[in-house]
Amino acid sequence: MKKLQQQLQQIDGKSYKGYKQLQGSYQFDRYRLWIDYVQGDPFAAPSKIRIQVPYTKRPIKSEWRTDKNRRVYAEDIITRDIARKLMKLNPNVKGSGKSGLVAIDRPGQEILERTAVYLNSDHMIICLSVGLPANGRRINGKQAEKLFFQVLPELIDTSVFRISDEEIERAVQLADQHAAIRREMEANDWVAFVADGAVLPRKSGVSERPMEGAVPFESPEQNRVTIELPHRNEPLTGMAVKKGITLIVGGGYHGKSTLLNAMERGVYPHIKGDGREYVLTDPAAVKVRAEDGRKVTTVNISPFIKNLPHGTDTNTFTTDNASGSTSQAANVVESLEAGAATLLIDEDTSATNFMIRDERMQELVVKEKEPITPFIDKIKQLSDELGVSTVLVMGGSGDYFDAAENVIMMDQYLPYNVTSKAKEIADKYPQQRKADKENTFGEITTRRFLPNSLQTQKGKKAKVQSKSKTLILKGNTEISLDYVEQLVDASQTRMIADMLLHLDKKGWLEKNRSMKELLDAVEDQLDEQGLASFAPFQNQHPGELARPRRFEIAATLNRMRTAKVNPL
Repeated sequence: MKKLQQQLQQIDGKSYKGYKQLQGSYQFDRYRLWIDYVQGDPFAAPSKIRIQVPYTKRPIKSEWRTDKNRRVYAEDIITRDIARKLMKLNPNVKGSGKSGLVAIDRPGQEILERTAVYLNSDHMIICLSVGLPANGRRINGKQAEKLFFQVLPELIDTSVFRISDEEIERAVQLADQHAAIRREMEANDWVAFVADGAVLPRKSGVSERPMEGAVPFESPEQNRVTIELPHRNEPLTGMAVKKGITLIVGGGYHGKSTLLNAMERGVYPHIKGDGREYVLTDPAAVKVRAEDGRKVTTVNISPFIKNLPHGTDTNTFTTDNASGSTSQAANVVESLEAGAATLLIDEDTSATNFMIRDERMQELVVKEKEPITPFIDKIKQLSDELGVSTVLVMGGSGDYFDAAENVIMMDQYLPYNVTSKAKEIADKYPQQRKADKENTFGEITTRRFLPNSLQTQKGKKAKVQSKSKTLILKGNTEISLDYVEQLVDASQTRMIADMLLHLDKKGWLEKNRSMKELLDAVEDQLDEQGLASFAPFQNQHPGELARPRRFEIAATLNRMRTAKVNPL
């Protein structure tokens, strides 16, 4: 502490770059401070610091951190508490640029594995960003003293040392409950569970917080199941969605897409009070949609599309500007290649000609002139041959009634099981369209990304940087993730950007791995070595990172405009 104070006094008023000499560690009364990275300018990205609190000063029960699932929830609640205290904290540190800024990687509604707080074997590590104070571009040592000796100690005291064991225990108990629901889902072949009383609508199109006064979810009797949960006096009831083909129908604005969106987000656990904390979905569920204009590289879309004009090969389909139907076909096939076990599809974001061709269109545009085999003619093969389930929102075509094993109708945000009625209607009005079915679904070709796919070099440096939740700058090109809808946090995108740089620097693509083998290797390293193992400065501040799923990593690789891919 004294050494830091002396240094700040010595460099007061000097060039801002003088802050660089502060890098290192300093022992405070109840924690050790690490200054890992110092910004080069008061207007640049803020400096990175770590605070290391030993368990001798702030005990953390071993049962909260020895089980990884529980540890992630405990880290999450501590991170949220620090973020809340930061909102209330008034640093009153003056200066130019980002002077006095103190920030932590603030979580959203989902509980994700992060680097913001890490519970080690004998200490807790908190990663913060700070703006070192300046007057113009000169060091403001007095304000820096205030930052390090008043603001940060107050923050750590009011959060880490004041958060109650009871609050952490409640978070850990939620982890146990989510694990119990997932065990029931796996044992009973459910792809989703939506609890009675869940609040599915969101506050607005730009807010993931629950809508006040929304109609609480109530399961149809035919789909209602009961789950005994730990740390809960009463069993939990709700709707189970079984493996196979489920159709969600209903009028406009009655909650079809809202239910699907809750399932889409249910691949991640949610915090208490979110309204969807007991809405869980198969972790291998992938939302697929049309994505006009996306890059597609060497994807076998022949299960859906063949005989394109000009002899275009759909076994190794490549385009810089995919249409609605070719992009959706590629999205389905790429998801299956990455290991998707459930597909989530909304007709509102789908290409109509990819989903259905009615009998009138079939008669006008004969099969020989139509290269697309629509999804309706493949959905059963997906289920029967590949064991891949589909949950589909459909309001415009009853032709899917024949394939559906479960039909849920949303009426004023309440679900009703109308499977029997849908089957009666299907029998009463038989399909006139001719199925375009082939004997099998078709081949899911294994692909390999070649080493020159990444192209991270920009000038003399390799550079990959996330600019937002949906944009990565890689070398001299951009990767747009606007329609990768299960990417829910900007910190996941930062993690993927760091991964791309790591893959390039370490030569991961030189090992002749298939896409599945590459994703398996990435997940193995995440599990065994942690998120920080992919960060550029592994032994220092790991950055604001959150764990992405393998499917969003694959989606990023597949959207690289520099990708070079060979089928295996």
